[in-house]
Amino acid sequence: MVKVGIIGAGRIGRVHITSITTRVPNAVIKTVADPFLTEETADWAKSMGVEKTTKDYKEIIEDPEIDAVLICSSTDTHSPISIEAIKAGKHVFCEKPIDHDVDKIMEVIKALEGTGLKYQVGFNRRFDHNFQSLQETVAQGKIGTPQIIKITSRDPEPPSIDYVKVSGGMFLDMTIHDFDMARFLAGCDAEEVYVQSANLVDPAIGEAGDVDTAVITLKMENGAIAVIDNCRKAVYGYDQRAEVFGSEGMAAISNDSQSTTVISNAQGVTGEKPMFFFLERYMDAYGKEITAFIDAIEKGKDTPLNVYDGLKPVLMGLAAKKSSQEHRPVKISEIMGE
Repeated sequence: MVKVGIIGAGRIGRVHITSITTRVPNAVIKTVADPFLTEETADWAKSMGVEKTTKDYKEIIEDPEIDAVLICSSTDTHSPISIEAIKAGKHVFCEKPIDHDVDKIMEVIKALEGTGLKYQVGFNRRFDHNFQSLQETVAQGKIGTPQIIKITSRDPEPPSIDYVKVSGGMFLDMTIHDFDMARFLAGCDAEEVYVQSANLVDPAIGEAGDVDTAVITLKMENGAIAVIDNCRKAVYGYDQRAEVFGSEGMAAISNDSQSTTVISNAQGVTGEKPMFFFLERYMDAYGKEITAFIDAIEKGKDTPLNVYDGLKPVLMGLAAKKSSQEHRPVKISEIMGE
């Protein structure tokens, strides 16, 4: 039985608390910590079987009974808490991104060296049944050599401006999942990034120094070209689709919806809208990724995503940000050099 401590009891922290207590029988949550912990949240956590709640995350770091730490706190705390947990000899599951600063991610990598500890980054979409099936199809060679990868990722509504200001920007907050998915589907890293971006959803997002709509082109190491289109607002729901075109065919996945019912009548042909947001679409995937993390600890095997899988999409995000600002292609090697 793996004893877990969860740092951060906000929306994503609650998702992982629910996943572990309902879907992961070989793990138990000993402590949940959050500096803004309310009595209501503490009561809810205890009703889910959490043994202890606290406002001080160091109680988790310093507890010798806790084997693994889930870092679900604000992004600016991810890398420092990762290092503290590693130094305390604990396995780490860290929500994306590890940091917006590459140097700080490198500090985490250095702290891990020689420890034998497990470190997994929370790119949950790899565990979604649709994306998993698409990746397996490509990896098995069923469509030949990948040539064009298309990823559509559009949110149902934009985040608050307060969030935009601290998010690191759309490329490091939203598109980072798509950068990871491009690597997952292509089976390799990106070499170069080129972005066309705009503010078409909310002028306040532009005033905060960010964009809300973009088309990103990636040159992958295996020669494939990947295209990502993002928008912060899709009025019909959470739009998550992908397609891989290869030398021997094409494979594609569509959105999940509440049902596949299609109504055809005199007024037209209609069906269900996509699920509204990531909690509805990816709740099963969240459970699968934590199951994989706990299994890696118990069975002594590699995690499906490691610290380098956390680094690469950040490099891609920084390249995208630079491309958007400077209106030119940016090589990943240029970002690494900086």
